Amino acid sequence: MGNIKMISWNVNGLRAVMKKDFHKSLKNMDADIVAIQETKIQEPQLTEEMKNIDGYESYWSFSTVKKGYSGVGVYTRIKPRNVKYGMGVSKYDDEGRIIEMDFKNFIFFNIYFPNGQMSEERLQYKLDFYRDFFEYIDAYKDKGKCLIITGDYNTAHNEIDLKHPKANEKRSGFLRIERDWMDRIVGNGYVDTFRYLYPDRVKYSWWTYRFNARANNAGWRIDYFFVTQNIIDKGWLREAFIDNDVYGSDHCPVGIDLKI
Repeated sequence: MGNIKMISWNVNGLRAVMKKDFHKSLKNMDADIVAIQETKIQEPQLTEEMKNIDGYESYWSFSTVKKGYSGVGVYTRIKPRNVKYGMGVSKYDDEGRIIEMDFKNFIFFNIYFPNGQMSEERLQYKLDFYRDFFEYIDAYKDKGKCLIITGDYNTAHNEIDLKHPKANEKRSGFLRIERDWMDRIVGNGYVDTFRYLYPDRVKYSWWTYRFNARANNAGWRIDYFFVTQNIIDKGWLREAFIDNDVYGSDHCPVGIDLKI
C-alpha cells in the first residue's frame, strides 16, 4: 500500500466549517483518509459540495434521534473492501457515531465518542459506550487484525493532556472514572500514537470558544489515533502529529503517517 496519511478532525458542524475554507484545508492536508466528527447534519442536508470532493469517495453516518447532532464522515482515496455503520447496538448506532472500514491490511474506525457533561445519564452512556465499543473491537484484535481507532474520545488521558488539570478533575472529560477507561484501553494493547512517539510533548487538539482559550493555548488533547500493538510491531507508524495551525473548528486536525 505504501505511504498512507490519515487525518481526524472534529469539525463542530460541517455546514459551518464549509464556510471556513474546509475544501482548501482538506487540499492542504493532502491526506489519503480524512475522518470527521460532529457533522451535525442529517442525510437530506448532505450537499454535493460536502459529499463530492475531488479524488475522494465519502461515507456518512447520521444521527436519527436528534437533528443537528453528532454524525461522522470519512473521505478516502483508498477504496475500502467493506463499510459498516455502527456496532449493532441501536442506542449507539442511532446517534451516528461509528464508521468502520475494512482496508484489507487494516480496519479503520472513525468514532465520535459521547460527551458526558450534560448529565449523570450521559456520563453513564459514555462509559457504557467505551465498554461496549472496545469489547466489540477486541474481537477483531484477538484474531490478530490490525486496527486503527481515531476520533474525538472526549477524554483527556493524563495531566500533560490539558492545560488546567487540577481545575478540571471534577469535570466530565477529565474525571478519574473516564481516565481509568483510557488506562484500560492502553493496558489492553491499544497504543496512543502521539504519546508513543512524543511522551513529553505538550500539544492540544481542542479549546473552548470561551476565555480566548485558543489564543492562550489553554486546551485539551482529546482527539486521538489509537492503533493495535501489532501495527507498532510491524514498524508501520512513521509519524503522529497535531496540526494547531488549521482553524475552522474548536478542534484542530490530528493525524498519523504510516508506511505499509
